[in-house]
Amino acid sequence: MTTDDVSAALIAAAEQVGGRPRAGQLVMAEAITAAINTHEHLIVQAGTGTGKSLAYLVPAFLHADGDEAQPVVIATATLALQRQLIEHDIPRVIAGLAPLMRTEPSAAVLKGRHHYLCRLRLTEQPDPGAAAPELFTEPGGTGWLSSQFQQVRAWSEETITGDRDDLPEPVDGRVWRSVSVTSRECVGRQRCPEGDECFAELARDRARAADVVVTNHAMLAIEWIDRKPVLPEHDAVIIDEAHEWVDRATSAATADLAPGAAEALVSAVSKQGDGRAGQNLALAAGALNEALTQISAMGGAQRWVQVPESVQSAIVGLRSALGGSLTAVVSGAKESAPVTDQAVSQRLRGSLEELIDVCDRILGAGSDDVLWWDQRPLRLRIAPLSIAQVMQRSVQETTVIATSATLSAPGGRHSEPFGHIAGAWGLPADSWTGLDIDSPFDYAKQGIVYVAAHLAAPGRDLIADEVLDHMAELIEASAGSALALFSSWRALERAAEYFRVRLGGAFPLLVQGRGDAVAGLVEQFRAQPGSVLAGTVSLWQGVDVPGDACRLVIIDRIPFAPPDDPVLAARMETADANGGSGFAQVALPRAAVLLAQGVGRLIRGPQDRGVVAVLDSRMLTKGYGRQLRAALPPLWLTDDPAVAQAALTRLRPESVKADEAP
Repeated sequence: MTTDDVSAALIAAAEQVGGRPRAGQLVMAEAITAAINTHEHLIVQAGTGTGKSLAYLVPAFLHADGDEAQPVVIATATLALQRQLIEHDIPRVIAGLAPLMRTEPSAAVLKGRHHYLCRLRLTEQPDPGAAAPELFTEPGGTGWLSSQFQQVRAWSEETITGDRDDLPEPVDGRVWRSVSVTSRECVGRQRCPEGDECFAELARDRARAADVVVTNHAMLAIEWIDRKPVLPEHDAVIIDEAHEWVDRATSAATADLAPGAAEALVSAVSKQGDGRAGQNLALAAGALNEALTQISAMGGAQRWVQVPESVQSAIVGLRSALGGSLTAVVSGAKESAPVTDQAVSQRLRGSLEELIDVCDRILGAGSDDVLWWDQRPLRLRIAPLSIAQVMQRSVQETTVIATSATLSAPGGRHSEPFGHIAGAWGLPADSWTGLDIDSPFDYAKQGIVYVAAHLAAPGRDLIADEVLDHMAELIEASAGSALALFSSWRALERAAEYFRVRLGGAFPLLVQGRGDAVAGLVEQFRAQPGSVLAGTVSLWQGVDVPGDACRLVIIDRIPFAPPDDPVLAARMETADANGGSGFAQVALPRAAVLLAQGVGRLIRGPQDRGVVAVLDSRMLTKGYGRQLRAALPPLWLTDDPAVAQAALTRLRPESVKADEAP
C-alpha cells in the first residue's frame, strides 16, 4: 500500500462526506499505514477538527483488503463515538472505497455477551432474584420494573441487534440482568434451542466476517488483561478516545467481593444443589459481612496493603463454601433436564465460579494489586496497580495505534510529549513513535481562556459563594448557552441549587443527575440555544455542541483526582517510592488531559466563538500551572474578568446581529 494509494482512498472517502481531505488527515492516515506495515506502535494526538475517524478508517479498510491480512479492531470509550462510526462515518468510507478495493468492505460491532438480549431467558419466567418480587412480576403486574420488562419483551419482537444500547428507552439494570447472560452463564450455542437466532452469536458471526470490528474499551481490556479471546483474530488495534484507556481498562480489571452477592445465591444453591450447601454458603457470607462490618466501624484508611486476618479468614471460609456449593450444583444437574432448567443451573454455576475467582484473586494478592473496601454497598475490591504490567505481553502481539485530541501531558518518563501514555501502557521505549497534528482551527482568534486569578484557590470544602456568584455573572453576560463543568457531585448539586435561585429561570437549566444518561441532556442543550447545562466528569469529554448553542464553558477547578481514590493513591505512592514524583507522574498528567478535554468542549467548528472560564487561580499562581496551560488548546489567555465578560456580551446573538446591521 503506497502513499498514493492512501491519498486516493482518502480523497474518495472524503468526497462521500462532502469535502476534501485535510492536510492533517493525510499525514495521520499515512502514519497509521506505515505503523501497521512495520508493526510499530503509534500514538497520535489529532487536534479537534482533524477528522481523525476518516484518517484511521481508510488505512484500516485498505489493510484488511491486503493479502492474508486480518481484520482491524477499533475500540472506543463512548457509545456516542461508536454510533457515529457505525451510523455515519463507516458507511460513507465504505461507499468511497468500494470501487478501489478487490472485495466489498465490511464492518461490524461486537460487544460483551451481557450487552445482548438472551432469547432463552425471555422464554422463562422473570428471574425473582433480579428485583423485588412485588415490583417484578409476571405479565399483568403493576410494578414499574414489570412495566419495563414488558417493554423489553415487546422490543425483542422487532429488534435486529438485541443490543441494549439500541433500546428506545433505557431500562433498570435489574431488568436487563433478567433478560441477558454473561459468557459464563451461557449454555452455549450448540445446546441452546435459540442458538441459531442468538443475538450475541450472530454479532460474533458478523464480526468474524468483517474487515473492521468496532468494539469498546472494556471488551478490548478483557481480551488483553484477562487473556480471553473474545474478539476475532486481528493484527492491528486502533484505540480512539485513548486518553480514557487506562481508566477504562482499570475499571474492567477491577473485581468486587460483596457478601450480599453470595447471600443472593443461597436460595438457588439450596434448590439446585442441597440444603446443607446452601446453609454453609449463608453462614460463610454472614461471616464475611460481619468481618467487613467490624473493620468499617473502626474507620481509618479504606485501602489495605494486605487483607486483615479476620477478613482473610472469612474469605477462606467463603471460598470453601462456594466450592462446596458448586460441587453440589454440578452433581445435582441432570443432562436430561429441559434446556431451560439447564440454563438456570448454568447461570448459578457461572455466578459461583465468578465469586470463586475473585476470592482466589484477593487471597493471592501481591504488591502488584490494590485492595480496598467500600461501605455502600459493603464490599471488598481489587484492581491492578499498573495496567502497563498486565498489558506488556498483549502489546507485543499486535500493532497498537492510540489516538485522541488530548494525549500530550506533563510527567512522561521520556522527553517525548507522549511519554506518560507509553509508560502507562507498557510500550517499550523503542517500539513506538508519536505524532502531534495541530487542529485546523484558529484558536487564538476563535476563543479566550479566562483564568479567574482574583478568586481564592479552591479548598476541600463546598464550592465557595464567590465562585458561584462569578459563574452567574458570566452566564448572564453570555445570556446562557453555557456548559458548566464541575469536578464533584457535591459541587454540582450546590451550584444547581444556587442557579435556580440566582438565575430565576432566565435561562433553561439542565442539570445532570446521578446515574443519568448524558446523551439526552446534550441533545436538549443543543436544541435550546440560551440554555445552561451543568454536569460532572462525564460531560467533560465527548460533548460535541458546535455553533451558538455553546459559547461559554465554565470549569469550577483543576480536575485533580480526589485524594481518597485508592488506585490513584497507590500509583502515586509507588512512583514516590521509586524515586519519582507521584504528583508529577500520576496526578498532574491525568488532570492535564481531563482539563484539556473540558476546555475542548468550546471550539468544535471553524465558525465557533466563545470563552472558557477556569475558576481556579492555581492555573496562574502555582508552578504546575504553566504545564497545565501548555496542555490546553492555544486559546487567547486573559485573567481580566472585564475582558471575558465584554467578549461574552459581544457574542450574544442580538449583539452580533446589531454589529452586522447596515
